[in-house]
Parts: sequence; C-alpha cells; structure tokens
Amino acid sequence: MVLELEEYSVLEAENGEQGLELARQNNCGLVLLDLRLSGLDGWSVLKELKEDPDLCGIPVFVFSASADMAFRERALSLGAADYLLKPLSAASLRDAVARIK
Repeated sequence: MVLELEEYSVLEAENGEQGLELARQNNCGLVLLDLRLSGLDGWSVLKELKEDPDLCGIPVFVFSASADMAFRERALSLGAADYLLKPLSAASLRDAVARIK
C-alpha cells in the first residue's frame, strides 16, 4: 500500500513460485522479497532471480524479522541490494526504494 500511495505499480505474489513467474512476465524495477514464503522459500527465489540472465539486474530487497547478521550477509552475498528488518516502517520502505532510483 505504501508504494501504491507513492504511485508505483505493485504486483503481489502469494508464494515463491508465483513471485518468480511475475518477475519473468513483467518488467519489474524492484523485487521486495520476504524470506519466509510457502513453497519455494525466499533464499531459493533470490538465488533463481540472480542466476537468471534476464532477471539478475533487478534490485532485490530482502526483508525478514531476523536481525541475525549471518542472514544479512548471506542475502547480500547472494546478490540482494539490501536487507531490511520487519516490521518495516513506511518511511524506511520509501527511503530504501528511493535509493535505487
């Protein structure tokens, strides 16, 4: 909702497989990726996005409730543009998105 209020077009997936399919079918400028997804988890989605030559250039913001530095380091090493902690404030989300423009 925050991004829609900022006039971004937002697509929403219910699971990892659907998220990958949406990324493949649309010209996405950014992926917001929760690590906890049903089916294909966020780690697997991130890996597939970054290994696909057609999708690897899309910035991916991983978000999780875990403040564990190992999670952050793993996400960044797999190609995430940023690692954001939940709960995420509207201002934090707007600031993160503004950094990739």
